Amino acid sequence: MADADPHRAPVVDANAPAADVPSLTPDAAALPRRRWVRLALLLGVPLLIALVGGWFYLTSGRYVSTDNAYVRQDMVSVSPDVSGRIVAVNVRENQGVKAGDVLFRIDPEPFRIALAQADAALAEARVDLATKATDTGGAAADLQSASADLTLAQATYQRQDALMQRGFTTRASFDAATQAVAAARARVAAAQASAARARQQLGSGNAAGTPAAIQAAQARRAQAALNLERTVVRAPTDGVVSQTSRLQVGNITPSGVPALSLVASQAAWVEANFKETDLDHMRVGQSVDIELDAYPELDIHGRVQSIGAGTGSEFSVLPAQNASGNWVKVTQRVPVRIAIEGRPPRALIAGLSADVKVDTGER
Repeated sequence: MADADPHRAPVVDANAPAADVPSLTPDAAALPRRRWVRLALLLGVPLLIALVGGWFYLTSGRYVSTDNAYVRQDMVSVSPDVSGRIVAVNVRENQGVKAGDVLFRIDPEPFRIALAQADAALAEARVDLATKATDTGGAAADLQSASADLTLAQATYQRQDALMQRGFTTRASFDAATQAVAAARARVAAAQASAARARQQLGSGNAAGTPAAIQAAQARRAQAALNLERTVVRAPTDGVVSQTSRLQVGNITPSGVPALSLVASQAAWVEANFKETDLDHMRVGQSVDIELDAYPELDIHGRVQSIGAGTGSEFSVLPAQNASGNWVKVTQRVPVRIAIEGRPPRALIAGLSADVKVDTGER
C-alpha cells in the first residue's frame, strides 16, 4: 500500500460516524465575539469622548465656584446702659436665649435712691409752683391797689387843678397833688413788673400748660426710673450667648463697654470671596449650591443676595499702595453675600468654611 500524500486533503466519508467529523477549536468559536468587542470599543470610546467633550463645552463657564467662603451671622455686643456692680448672672456660655430673657442684673439700690430723690424733687417743684402761684396772686392784688391809688391821685390832681385856676388853692397843694399822681403811676408800674415776673416764674413750657419747673422735675424722674429699669439687662434678640466669662458676680461693669456677645440665630448667610474674573456673568438672584466642610452630607441651597461694592483690599485697614515701581498685579477678591434658602437641619455656626458653586446660566 502506497504512503499517503501529506499535501492531500483528507477525505471525509459521508457515511462515517459523527464522532469521526473534526470539530471547531475554541479560538475559532470566540473569534466573532472578539470582533464585536473590538467594534464596540472602536465606536464607543470616540462616542464617549465626544459626549464628555460636548458636556464640558455646553457647561464650560456656566458655574463659578470658590472655597473661600464662610458662614456669617449677626453678632450683637451686649453692653449695659448704666454702670454698677453685677449681682446676678442668669446665662452660661453657649446658652440659647429668646428676645427679652434676662442676661444679668446690676445692683439696683443706688438707682432706687436716685428715683426717690427725683420724686422728692418733683414734689418740691410742685410746692414751689404753689408758692409762685400765691406770689402771682399777691402781685395782682398789689397792682390793683396801685391802680386804685393812681385813680385817687388823679382825681385829687384834677380838683386841685380846677381850684388853682380859680385861685382857691395854694401852689403847694397843687404841687403835692401832681407829685402824688407821679408816685401812684410809679407804684402801678412796679406792681405791673412784679405781676409779670410772677407770671413768668409760673409760666408754662408747652401747650398743655405744664410749668417749666414741673417739666424739668418730671424729666429727671423719668430718667431715674429708666436707669432703674436698665439695671436688668435683657437679650435684644434670639440667639446664643458667648464670652460670658467676663460676667462675674461682684465685678463693676461700666456702661457702654461690651459685657458679652450674642450670636443671632435667626439670620445666617454665606460670604463668598470670588475672584474678580468670576463676576462677569454673576447676577443677584442666581441659584447657589453650598457645601459646608463641617457637614458635608447637608444639601444646602441659596441665592446670590448682593455683590460687594468693593474688593477686600479696599476695605482693609492698610490698603495696598500700587503706585510703586515694583507693582505686581494680583487678582482681587470681591465679597458676595449668599442668602440661605429654608432652614438647614443642622445648626449653623458663624465662621464655618464652605464651598459654593453659583449657576450663572451662561455657557
